[in-house]
Amino acid sequence: MIAVVDYDAGNLTSVGRALAHLGQKYVITRNHDEIMGADRVVFPGVGAAASAMESLRRYGLADVLKRVLASGRPLLGICLGTQIITGYSEEGSVPCLDLIPGRVRAFPLAMTEDGGRPLKIPHMGWNTVVVRKPHPVLQDMEEGDAFYFVHGYYPEPENREHILATTAYGIDFVSAMGFENLVATQFHPEKSGEPGLRLLDHFCRWEGRP
Repeated sequence: MIAVVDYDAGNLTSVGRALAHLGQKYVITRNHDEIMGADRVVFPGVGAAASAMESLRRYGLADVLKRVLASGRPLLGICLGTQIITGYSEEGSVPCLDLIPGRVRAFPLAMTEDGGRPLKIPHMGWNTVVVRKPHPVLQDMEEGDAFYFVHGYYPEPENREHILATTAYGIDFVSAMGFENLVATQFHPEKSGEPGLRLLDHFCRWEGRP
């Protein structure tokens, strides 16, 4: 059973549909016992860091997620869930979960692409991902595979060994990171077609070891 953490941060239905498509049993829940009893945990999210952290504290889920990480069971962060596993977010200047030491930074306001055309913030749409460090969840990712992004901020882990993949959008930013039994993507695999489903399938088979 896979627990999809519900902390009022949205995007739960699309994650559930993707897991169901893969034939996986899942539950969308904020119940501590259900989360701790699951074989794997998905921590998705869209929205703002400050309100997300407030919800996690209100439901007592911050400590639960730390216990999941300590248990060794596979944990997948997605989008906002990826950002707030760091220690601090510039979005609202809020302390976060600190599961992976680092911080979340805002995109520069005046970015341009080749030719000088201004780039829009938030970064929204399809973009390629370059694997920088092999990982079981990212295996079979092919050159040119595109994934769906919606974000104005990006994670920056303190330890570069935690960087699994990067993406170019004005700057090269971290689009996937990992530590022990935790892997996290800034993009939305559940909204990324076949490449995203492959990634989710690998997570569902991963035993939590790099």
